[in-house]
Amino acid sequence: MEELEGSLLKKINEPADLRKLNLDDLPVVCDELRQFIIDEVSSNPGHFGASLGVVELTVALHYAYKTPYDLLIWDVGHQAYGHKILTGRREQFHTNRKYHGISGFPKPSESIYDTFGVGHASTSISAALGMAVAADLKKQRDQKIVAVIGDGSMTGGMAFEGLNNAAVNNSNVLIILNDNNMAIDPNVGGVSNYLLNISKSKSYNKLKRKIWNGLGKLNGLGPRARRLVQNTEGALKSALLKESNLFESLGIRYFGPVDGHDVKYLANVLRDLRDIPGPKLLHVITKKGKGFKQAELFQTEFHAPGKFDKVTGELFDCECAMNKPPKFQNVFGNTLVELAEMNERIVGVTPAMPTGSSLNIMMEKMPHRAFDVGIAEQHAVTFSAGMAIQGLIPFCNIYSTFMQRSYDQVIHDVAIQNLQVVFCLDRGGLVGADGSTHHGVFDLAYMRHIPNMIVTAPMDEIELRNMMFTAQQENRGPFSIRYPRGCGCQVSWKQSFESIPIGKARVLTDGNELAILTIGTTGITAARAVKALIKDGHSVAHYDMRFVKPLDQELLHQVFARFNKIITVEDGVIQGGFGSAVVEFMSDHQYSANVVRMGVPDRFVEHGTQEELIRECGYDQKGIYQMALHLLES
Repeated sequence: MEELEGSLLKKINEPADLRKLNLDDLPVVCDELRQFIIDEVSSNPGHFGASLGVVELTVALHYAYKTPYDLLIWDVGHQAYGHKILTGRREQFHTNRKYHGISGFPKPSESIYDTFGVGHASTSISAALGMAVAADLKKQRDQKIVAVIGDGSMTGGMAFEGLNNAAVNNSNVLIILNDNNMAIDPNVGGVSNYLLNISKSKSYNKLKRKIWNGLGKLNGLGPRARRLVQNTEGALKSALLKESNLFESLGIRYFGPVDGHDVKYLANVLRDLRDIPGPKLLHVITKKGKGFKQAELFQTEFHAPGKFDKVTGELFDCECAMNKPPKFQNVFGNTLVELAEMNERIVGVTPAMPTGSSLNIMMEKMPHRAFDVGIAEQHAVTFSAGMAIQGLIPFCNIYSTFMQRSYDQVIHDVAIQNLQVVFCLDRGGLVGADGSTHHGVFDLAYMRHIPNMIVTAPMDEIELRNMMFTAQQENRGPFSIRYPRGCGCQVSWKQSFESIPIGKARVLTDGNELAILTIGTTGITAARAVKALIKDGHSVAHYDMRFVKPLDQELLHQVFARFNKIITVEDGVIQGGFGSAVVEFMSDHQYSANVVRMGVPDRFVEHGTQEELIRECGYDQKGIYQMALHLLES
């Protein structure tokens, strides 16, 4: 890619190199950095629009601040591609999100410039406050702390917890609000509308910028005059923009909004703000996908578009081929609409993932019964509980990795009250290139501990439909259904609904030498391994357990009475998961058998393709086959 990098970007191996350039050079650096991201991500898929939108902000930050001594925290790490390229990883960027390559998110173990590990939203302000307190205690009071929050993160409650605490500590923190009115889908709610009203106040912004620029040009009085503007800013805002009181009422000085794509102006503003003590917020207006026409026009599609033509913007692999099964997400979305047409009590809820979860299908057809609540998982769960206690049946769709954030609400607001909320946990298992922050590997373990909760994982698309149908039937109580990212195995999936008996497994293959118990889509992989074992002359039984809780105890009694060699397979952590539940059953009923649990080991798994990571964890088809062979021959 060197011939495409341009003369300036090639010379920047660390931010100190950037700071040697003249201010007038920065627009050229931005152009080259933006083109580099386009060239790389078009052929090596990753998060695209968010990083394009903050190119100027990224360059200005590293130009104005003395990173890595000054600490820069990126909220929602998919904004940070430009940051990675400017901080010594340009030559390695082609390995982004690849197996054993660099991470798609900031990661402290990867670089000193990645000051805090991020992946989930709304964490930057709290982390920045902690770092600022640490700087004070270490007497590093000249160290500056910057949190860049945006791309939907300000809709999360944790961001407001941080804002609430910022003024109390009077910490020397700059919060940059990257306001592009987008997460993956358009932002929703009062906060988004409030920020939009601020950005549209032309009279306030025009007057402030005119005064700021004019006084800054006065010889010898520039900094002093600008401090005067800052000191009188409260009165200016009160007169021209009453809405701006939100942040200032919390004790956080508000500056902006400013054009997030004017890199020279941004660099000057940031230099001035660097010397102002106390908590402050700079409101920056950016456009997601800036500089690539198709990404600007189709912001949701180009959030993480897969491979695309870097000239025309044509998407190459965004959909499955016609002769392949649909994505589990689309099966969920279409099935929910079918069920909602049958049952008027059904509603849908998602925390800012309508397109990714396919709840957008219901939002388009039944907008009054489908709700996007923003990046607010805790609220999504309790909001669902409120509807459920009044007789509705919410299907609350949250990615497995984000469901962790609402664990207390699941227990306290749903399970204790035994409310009929159906948790549809998307992206269950190892999700691939997003890595350890996004793998949905803990849900089987953390859900099965909760009283009243039914915990399921359908093996294929037909089972998903039937499990959803079962969950909305009368008096089911809390019900968890988890399924993976991507396509399954059933081309002809749209069939009439069948109710699945709660806690009942099914026999896929009978045998007498060894039993394999699977949960979820691991059953598809195990079925292939069983087929190979049978072909090699072995007699192997395979059971799709369907439920982690309640377990099919009748079937398990039969299994332990017949077999002393048993394998459990799950696409989740083996510590406390499905296999552990089987071993607990064995202990409780005083059976004795050689049980091997296969799944995700007790460590955080890095990024790569799903196939590479499953193979690394050992529960791919070959791994299951070899483990079964080992037991059979022992």
